[in-house]
Amino acid sequence: MAVVLLPTFWATFSTGSPNITTDQLALLSLKSHVSHDPQNLLATNWSTTTSVCNWVGVTCGSTHQRVTSLNLSYMGLTGTIPPHLGNLSFLTWLIVRFNHFHGSIPIELTNLRRLRYLNFGNNSFSGEIPLWFGSFAKLQMLFLYDNNFTGVIPSTLGNLSKLEMWNLFENRFTGKIPITVGNLSNLKCFFVDSNQLSGRIPNGLFNRKELEFIELEGNQLEGTVPVEVGGLSWLQDFIIDDNNFVGKL
Repeated sequence: MAVVLLPTFWATFSTGSPNITTDQLALLSLKSHVSHDPQNLLATNWSTTTSVCNWVGVTCGSTHQRVTSLNLSYMGLTGTIPPHLGNLSFLTWLIVRFNHFHGSIPIELTNLRRLRYLNFGNNSFSGEIPLWFGSFAKLQMLFLYDNNFTGVIPSTLGNLSKLEMWNLFENRFTGKIPITVGNLSNLKCFFVDSNQLSGRIPNGLFNRKELEFIELEGNQLEGTVPVEVGGLSWLQDFIIDDNNFVGKL
């Protein structure tokens, strides 16, 4: 007799319509993946004896009573992100900045289709940015700065049509800045400084007339700076030092 084991991803979504209990189980899974909680915030506060909506760092919507925001900033937590976090289907804000989370980002997060704000900054995440990051159709703010991400920046990030903030500085990205960055018509801030990027700056970046900040320093970019930068009337900072550019600005 052949025995087929279903992947965890499908098993977590086969238990009926999601509700606040689904959210509770997702957060308890996250709690179980935290190996160090120096302030005992989750250990003492995230309890099944109280409503999820009263847990520290958790915000629920007023009408549907589902988790809409998770903010674990500056808690000093060590751990990994579990696949079950993708069950928080009403989540719009996911913030775990300034902790010690590590490992890769599970593909189950693609189910967070309402996500508008994602901040994994200042942790120890590693591996490549997955191609499926380009599926967050409503994402406006992306913060992956100060981690250990490697590899090329995926061109699929150019699908994030609502993106305003692109912040990937202080990682170990290699390769070129994807030309698809020119598709981001709402982009205001573009930070890729302190990586190992090479090649030329895509001309399409300078067609984004709303840009206010461009920081490219500390890479291995080359060539000349496109003259189109002079047409960015809202630009406040344009920092390109410590690269291999030639010619005059």
